Formats: sequence, C-alpha cells, structure tokens
Amino acid sequence: MTVNRADTVVVGAGIVGLAHALAAARRGERVVVFERDDFAVGASIRNFGMIWAIGQERGAVYERALRSREIWLEIAAKTGLWAEQTGSLHLAHHPDEVAVLEEFLAAAPAARERGTTMITAREATERSATARPDGLLAALWSPTEVNVDPRRAIPAVAEHLVAEYGVDIRFGTTVRSIDMPAVATTAGEWHAERVFVCGGNDFATLYPDVFAESGLVRCKLQMMRTGVQPGGRQLGPMLCGGLTLLHYAAFNGLTARAALADRMAVELPFHREHGIHVLLSQTADGRLTIGDSHAYGMTHDPFENEEINEAVLSYLDTFAALPDARITERWAGYYPSLRDGRTELVVSPEPAVTVVNGVGGAGMTLSFGLAEENIGG
Repeated sequence: MTVNRADTVVVGAGIVGLAHALAAARRGERVVVFERDDFAVGASIRNFGMIWAIGQERGAVYERALRSREIWLEIAAKTGLWAEQTGSLHLAHHPDEVAVLEEFLAAAPAARERGTTMITAREATERSATARPDGLLAALWSPTEVNVDPRRAIPAVAEHLVAEYGVDIRFGTTVRSIDMPAVATTAGEWHAERVFVCGGNDFATLYPDVFAESGLVRCKLQMMRTGVQPGGRQLGPMLCGGLTLLHYAAFNGLTARAALADRMAVELPFHREHGIHVLLSQTADGRLTIGDSHAYGMTHDPFENEEINEAVLSYLDTFAALPDARITERWAGYYPSLRDGRTELVVSPEPAVTVVNGVGGAGMTLSFGLAEENIGG
C-alpha cells in the first residue's frame, strides 16, 4: 500500500484550518489539507466578513487580531482579494452607551495608540452616510477594522495557498482516523510529522472524548443580506449600535455596562433573550450583510424564526438608514463556542496532534494570528 507523506496535515479547510496551513507553509513545510465537503460551506462563509479587532478582549487577544489583520492585507496585496480598510463606528444614541464607550477608550491604550477615538455625531455622519443622525450623541471610531467578502475570501485564501506555497488541498476527503504518524483518509493513508484538527462545527468525529470534556456548545445565528445598493452606494465604516456593547469581550469589566444592560433588559427583552446585537457590513459587489442572533446548545432546530429577523431589522433601523433595505437572502449559521470566557480551545489529545476549535464568532478576526502562535517560529 502506498503511503503519502507530509510534514503537516490540517483537517478542515475553514478559516482556522487555512490559517494553520498558511503558517506551516510559510515555514517551508509540506502541507496537506483535508476537507470533507467539496467546497467551503460552514461558518467561514456565513459571516459578516468583518476583521473586527476592536471587539476583541483587551490585551493579547486584541494584538492577535491586529496580527491577523496584517496577514489578511498581505494576502490581499498579493492576490487582489477585496479587503477594504473601512474602519468601524460604534454609534451611541443614549448617554449610557456613550459612558461605556468613553470608559472603554480610557481602558484601552493599545486601541488609542492605533487611532481609536470618540467623535461627535456630526463627525460620525460625515464618515458614514448610512448612520442615522436622529438622536445620535457620539460614536467610537476605530480605523483598524477590515471588511472582506467571506464567500470570495475563503476560496481565494485556499487558491493562494496552492499557488504560492504548493499546499495540497483535498476537498471531498474525509479523515477517518488519526494514529500518529498515520492519518487514514478516504484518499488513502498519509504519514505526517504533526496534525492540526480544525474541524469547526464537526467536533464529534475525531477525538470525541476531547470535545465532550471541552465545554464547547454550538451557536446558531440568523443573518440576512440585501441586494446591491443603488448607484454603487458604499457603506464605508462598518456599523453597530448599543446592543453590541453587551456582546463583545472588549467591553467586559466596564462598570458603565451594568446600567446599559439594565436598560436593554427593560426596553429590548426579546433582543436580549435571543442574543441579538446588530452589525452591518458590505460585500465586494455592494450588498449589505445584517445580523445577528445567538442561541447556544448542542443541537438546534433547523428553522429560522422570522420574529428574530424582524427584531434585527427593527433595531438596525434605529441607527442606520439603508438606501435599499429589501432582503434577498436569509440563512442560519452554526459555529462552536466556549461559554466560559476562553477565546479558543487548543489541546493535544496525543503527541504531535493539536485540536484547534472554539474561536466562536471571531474566526475571521483571530485565526491567522492564532495559527502563527500554534505553529511556532
């Protein structure tokens, strides 16, 4: 029996797997990636395309996000991948939202050093023609956020790995088992020096005992997309409102957030019950991506709740005025999430095998930096 050989095997061709393949290939290693689907269909293409450093936990995770941003821009420069350095605006329409943003800025010197600042309502609407001026008090401007189009970006990264580094990506190939150095697949047996298991939402096939003890649950989210905006209208900065301040780890530990949470619980109980916060980004061809909600559990029903979509759109309307708000697509996404404050699951179930999972909704933002840390210098 012929045995194929590689320095590094990666299981999964979502953004986490592709990032680890890139980090290994940059070291000159022979890398093969196995992906059971014929093309990317998971969370890596069902997202906003936001490289969203500003929302990440202050400190090392924020720096990891900035490193990932650098790599996205490096790939874009080499390939022509659409990656707009739009920055972001957190729009504040209530005093408690302003208080959270001001406290965050005081607690985030690294963000301030990179140009994050509070701006006036007038300055915000000058930066964004989509931001509603009605009742707008102020905004947090961050220049670090990058907008990519995930449905184009993930295939483009895969193509870049093949063309630039000779990475062997085997779509439609399932990894049956790992018993180092042997990796048994539907494309034959391989021997590898090391393996990275980046299976995303499929975390029961390989090393199920590891995942049973990991604390991972699946997050179901609902998202929508408009058609192309009239006249080639560009969104500019990606936008969000006050609910987002209750979602991202960047705002954890801020004393002002308690008052905001109390108000939201009274004014928007349905939104809070369904984990709704609202973000707005754009695609390469000018469509607007809107979402999302968050439900956590091991198994979810496969159906969308239209009340959730309506709640997302109603909240979006409080801070953004879309030229054409007609929805052309709705979908559900699923990703593994850790609910205990950890930003990722990185464990070694056997020598030379590393499982990487649980980056939650920050895969596009954190994966390249995380992979460099895991692969080593």
